[in-house]
Amino acid sequence: MSSGRQVVTRDWEENPPGAEDLVLVAILNTPRDLEIAQTLGWYRIPLVTAPRTVRVDWLAFYLPALFGEHRWTVRYLAEVRGHELRTRRELLFQETDHERVDEPYFKMQLGPLLELSPPIRSRSWRRFTFLFTTGDRLLNAVDLTDLTIPQSQIRARMLRERAGSIPSTQIPL
Repeated sequence: MSSGRQVVTRDWEENPPGAEDLVLVAILNTPRDLEIAQTLGWYRIPLVTAPRTVRVDWLAFYLPALFGEHRWTVRYLAEVRGHELRTRRELLFQETDHERVDEPYFKMQLGPLLELSPPIRSRSWRRFTFLFTTGDRLLNAVDLTDLTIPQSQIRARMLRERAGSIPSTQIPL
């Protein structure tokens, strides 16, 4: 499953994900969402559709068809530096007439966006909301389907974090 994938850091003091780091693959719905992640350093996840845990080490971004020639790829990732609950109004104050303006969202605070080279391609269009993977799988995947980890590994990590027995950065998957 080795792909020889590199993480382009653009000379920032960033390290690629560690082998056991928990990575959440999320969809960047629009180029505007990519711009927000790049320039403002955050990504939003509606609470109503959020995965069971947002306590992850990294976010990787899947680009849908709207991204043209880059569609159906995981091309970017960023270290998660924290998260907080905010309303859509607080995050996107210019969209006061949006139907979900007062709904809660997780604001994922991100480090610099890094680029995967080559990106992880999907052989065909895939429908998913979020998927969990590890740093090792992310850096060695040939196809999007190589990223998935068993739900039991995610559950075990969440239970250990809740118990407070091991800091999240030291929990093996």
